[in-house]
Amino acid sequence: MIGKSRFLAVYALLLAAALYLGLHRDFGVPIKKPFEAFPENVSQWRQTGESTLSAEVQAVLKATDVLMRQYASAKGEEVQLYIGYHDGGQGAGEIHSPKHCLPGSGWSELSSIRTRIPAGGGDLNLVRAVYQKGENKELFLYWFQVRGESLSEEYSLKVAEIANSVRYGRRDAAFIRIAVPFKGNEEQALALGERFVGDFYPTIRSFLPI
Repeated sequence: MIGKSRFLAVYALLLAAALYLGLHRDFGVPIKKPFEAFPENVSQWRQTGESTLSAEVQAVLKATDVLMRQYASAKGEEVQLYIGYHDGGQGAGEIHSPKHCLPGSGWSELSSIRTRIPAGGGDLNLVRAVYQKGENKELFLYWFQVRGESLSEEYSLKVAEIANSVRYGRRDAAFIRIAVPFKGNEEQALALGERFVGDFYPTIRSFLPI
């Protein structure tokens, strides 16, 4: 009986949150600086390429601002950086989970864990995942950023968005993903990815609202 009461209470809260979100409009929170101002060189890394979303993908994603860059270290180590910012205003799309997008693009998940790494003077919550497409393997490090807080799961993202909508009238969030193609083994790719995150995280935070 107690279990049923708890279920009904949670259901009622979720229903109330859904009704609230459906009946009001959050305001769009502008990004601190447009991603076109993102530096080409950070620490030992230099930009080697840049991509853009196709009109078809952007029509589905509805991101407010997007950064898709390739960087290389002084040793020639390659890393890809994606940042999608959604300002939470009318017309802004929801963040799409890599767990759905990557398989839809032909990638198969080999492993995935939530973890924490030191970055920017604190701990960063993120997902460490390995995917394979054909003969190619890549390490992905990704997380969601909401008002300066790093989140590593979709449920926490939704809870944070609802809480911020109710308290502040805003639902802005960002998705950050680092991709490291395998040149050796997973441990080498992980070390490279974590080094990249440590170097770039302060810069990434400087562009996102808190």
